[in-house]
Amino acid sequence: MSSLQILGAQGTTTGNLDLTAALADQVIKPHLIHEVVTQELAARRSGSANTKTRADVRGGGAKPWKQKGTGRARQGSIRSPQWVGGGVVFGPHPRTFGGKVNRKVQLQAWRGALKAHAERGTVAVIDSLDWEVPSTKAAAAFLSKAPEALQARPLLVVVDELDSVVARSFRNLRDVYILEAWELETVDVMAARSLLAERAAWDRMVAVGEPRAAAVEASS
Repeated sequence: MSSLQILGAQGTTTGNLDLTAALADQVIKPHLIHEVVTQELAARRSGSANTKTRADVRGGGAKPWKQKGTGRARQGSIRSPQWVGGGVVFGPHPRTFGGKVNRKVQLQAWRGALKAHAERGTVAVIDSLDWEVPSTKAAAAFLSKAPEALQARPLLVVVDELDSVVARSFRNLRDVYILEAWELETVDVMAARSLLAERAAWDRMVAVGEPRAAAVEASS
């Protein structure tokens, strides 16, 4: 599919939007998408698990008993790993899990994820909605009249501003998630079975990797 459906205020199709040349020409490469998704998920891990070694545990400065003559095994500190309350050997420490993925690989994975949705018909662009106040009822009615391919859940709604009327209307619906265009990653696109994007948000999404002049024009 070389174009996307544009949905009007009622959820019905009002027109089509052609894909950019870069997106239309992108070859979907599952192995690159897998590599980028794995890296993004790893980068989201806090990596805050921490244990104390025998050098960090408080106490244990005195030798528990003399070296010889007790009949027991020699011990130098009650904070050695074999003691209850002692230090941990090879335990986890704060670290960063995310690895490095080349920018060209990230770009191909990003475009490939969007292209996959476009080919399945599970992505559409929301035209300017004339909702004056947030309304979950209006958002539910909008989705009920949307094309069949967009009924798959979870649904990701990409907005330009998280505090907009559109975002506040959709956010209380079950299995519907809201994200701003600037914080979107490939893993978010792949996790969603259907995708809706405001026109301004879609322009930002497809402007990724484009020449700077085109990207600035799309975001303005």
